[in-house]
Amino acid sequence: MEQIKALYIKYKEIINYLIVGVLTTIVSLAVYYVSVYTFLNPENAIQLQIANILSWVAGVTFAYFTNRKFVFESKEKNKLAEASKFVLSRVITLIMDMIVMWLGVTILCLNDKIMKLISQVIITVSNYIFSKIFVFKK
Repeated sequence: MEQIKALYIKYKEIINYLIVGVLTTIVSLAVYYVSVYTFLNPENAIQLQIANILSWVAGVTFAYFTNRKFVFESKEKNKLAEASKFVLSRVITLIMDMIVMWLGVTILCLNDKIMKLISQVIITVSNYIFSKIFVFKK
């Protein structure tokens, strides 16, 4: 038990980031899937991107608060500046996400649900890197 605790302490930030990342992905995917199964058509390129943006907004909102508190344990007093950097970094990965979805679904005609899962893996790794070096740097 002590070894597990020691490993957790050593890798706390990464472990917590992965947990928060999974939860953020669930939030993002839930909003995407609800959108495309209820009121948006993923076969329409514009509606596909609208669903993607809606899922992004929900995911970023959830991610900022959970990463700030549980992952990076930020004590930054200027929350507006910190949140702005967070959103800017997420805009960059949103563009990456949109490109992956456009290439996979619109150009290659692959399944949008599978492409969304693939895209989320790419985005999760990119988001950690941006958060670590740009947003929540200590």
